[in-house]
Amino acid sequence: MSTGRTFGNKVQTLKGRITERMGRGTRNKRMEREGKTDRVAGNLKQSADKAKNAFRR
Repeated sequence: MSTGRTFGNKVQTLKGRITERMGRGTRNKRMEREGKTDRVAGNLKQSADKAKNAFRR
């Protein structure tokens, strides 16, 4: 698992969490959905990298 990819996935998750909460706070459903999508995508990428790393060892 490369450091750059890991950092990028965590940034995407954080960005999604922030966007989702901003959408909730402003009652903007579209922004909330986009944030949730980014958050979930970042988490899935992290999980996939962890699984790949587990099979490499």
